[in-house]
Amino acid sequence: MAEAHSLENPRLQHHFRNADQQFSSSKLGMWLFLFTEIMFFGGLFVAYIVYRAWNPELFTMAASQLDTVLGAVNTVVLIGSSLTIALAIRAAQTDKQKQIVNYLLMTILLAGVFLVIKYFEYMHKFDLGIFPGAFYTFEGIDHPKANVFFSIYYMMTGLHGLHVVIGIGLMIWLVVRAKMGDYSSKWYTPVEMTGLYWHLVDIIWIFLFPLMYLIE
Repeated sequence: MAEAHSLENPRLQHHFRNADQQFSSSKLGMWLFLFTEIMFFGGLFVAYIVYRAWNPELFTMAASQLDTVLGAVNTVVLIGSSLTIALAIRAAQTDKQKQIVNYLLMTILLAGVFLVIKYFEYMHKFDLGIFPGAFYTFEGIDHPKANVFFSIYYMMTGLHGLHVVIGIGLMIWLVVRAKMGDYSSKWYTPVEMTGLYWHLVDIIWIFLFPLMYLIE
């Protein structure tokens, strides 16, 4: 029975009745994981809301040191990457092997652009002495707790950047597998699960951008 099960679909694990059940279970597991990620970032968003309520003037002054143009460009870049990863999933569903690789590479490129822009943002702030916590030496903001805003900023954007790096690693792995012909309309679960993860990364940034860069 197990051998027949395997011959029907070599990607189908023995404890699932069919490929649809296996895919649904994988998707449910991914959604549960994404929920834990939302809870994780949710704690940081709560900290942001509390400290902003305590220091509204500080947050307004500190946000003026952020480059809104670069933040907006990065927002557009990540929205574009959501499109390309969605197209990669569609290419897998329609057995277009070359397009799977091309769209994944485009997504990786856009993610790389995001990180490069964020690197230059960070370096500019470091040159000014805008560091997190006790390392803060910038004198351009007249407020005794100016380091609080930037500590939250670095924590939230840094953690988000780490998730971008993880996403790039996952997509590189997908490209390698796609070039081996592993994905098709019969089995594209890893592509779709990575796509769900990447959409969450994009959505988190869409919340971070206005909260950090567009404070008035």
